[in-house]
Amino acid sequence: MARSDLLLSLVRAGTTGDTPRFRKAVEALIVEERAKNHSILAGQLTEQLEQKALASNEDGKAHYGNGNGNGSAAAPLLSVQDAFFEIVPRRALGDLILSTTIQSIVRELVEEHHRQDLLRSYNLQPRSRVLLTGPPGNGKTSLAEALARALSVPLIVARYEGVIASYLGETAGRLRRLFDYVRSRACVLFFDEFDTLAKERGDVHETGEIKRVVSSLLLQIDSLPSHVVVVTATNHPELLDRAVWRRFQVRVELRPPTVPLIAEFLGRFFQELGQPVSISPAALARKLKGASFSELEDFTCDVARRHVLTLPESDLNKIVRDRLQQWKLAAVQTVSE
Repeated sequence: MARSDLLLSLVRAGTTGDTPRFRKAVEALIVEERAKNHSILAGQLTEQLEQKALASNEDGKAHYGNGNGNGSAAAPLLSVQDAFFEIVPRRALGDLILSTTIQSIVRELVEEHHRQDLLRSYNLQPRSRVLLTGPPGNGKTSLAEALARALSVPLIVARYEGVIASYLGETAGRLRRLFDYVRSRACVLFFDEFDTLAKERGDVHETGEIKRVVSSLLLQIDSLPSHVVVVTATNHPELLDRAVWRRFQVRVELRPPTVPLIAEFLGRFFQELGQPVSISPAALARKLKGASFSELEDFTCDVARRHVLTLPESDLNKIVRDRLQQWKLAAVQTVSE
C-alpha cells in the first residue's frame, strides 16, 4: 500500500489544483510501486502521467518539436531512448581506490538514500546532485557506476548525440523529454563531459541558443525528485556556468592517485594475480608516480596478459621490469609532444 504521506500529498494537490506537486507525488508513487515489483501498476501510472504531459503541450505531438518557428525544416522524430543508454552497474565502491575523504563523502550520500524515509519524516530530503571534477582517467565514470550499484539502481548515461540537435530550439526539448522519462524511476542519471552542455552563459563566443539550453538544463535539474541522483563529470570545471555549481550539493574532485594509493592499487593487483614479485608495491608505486588510475589499469592489464601468455615459464619480475621501462618511455614521449 502506498505511504500515507504520498496519498495525502496526492489529495492536497488534486483539491488545490497544484499540478507540480501532483506530478511529484505520482512520480514518487511510481518509484515505490516499481520497487515492489508492481510493474503493471507502475506502467499504467507512468502512461497516464505521460498522456497528461502530452495533452498539456501546445501541439500535443509525441516528438521533440516541429521546427524552429521560422519555417525551417522540422527535426527528425526521435524516441527518448535515443537520448541515453542504461547500464546495470557491476563495479562496486569497494573495487575503487579512493581517498579517505572521498570515501566518507560517498558513504554519507549512500546512507542518506538508504534511510530516506527517516529523513522525510523530519521533512528532509537526501542529497541527489553530485558534481565530479578532475583530470581524465581518475575514476569519475567508475564512481558514478559504483554509486548506482551501492544504491541498487540502474545507471542511465546521457548520449550527447541523441540530446544535442542541429535544429534551433531542439536541444532543450530533447533534454526535457529525457528528464521527464527518468523522473519516475529511481536511478543515477550520469552526464559525462558536462561542460558540453553547461557552458558559462557569460561567454561572448557562445550563441543565445546555448544560453537557453543551459537555463533549461538548470531548471530541469532543480525539478527532479531526490530518487533521481544526478551525477555529472567534467575535466574542465572552469568552463561550467557559475550557476551550475550552486545546483550540486556534493562536489568531489578526483585527483591523480598519490603514491600510497598507487601502492594500494598495485598491492590488490598482485594479490589477485596470486604470484610473488620481488619489487614491493610501494617501490613500484614510486616509479609509477604521476600515473592516472586509467594508466595504472593499462599497466597492470598488460602485465597480466604477458604473464598468462608466457605460462608456465612466466617470469613475472622480468615482465614488470619490461613494462615499467615501456611506461617510462611512453611518459617521456608524451611530455615531449
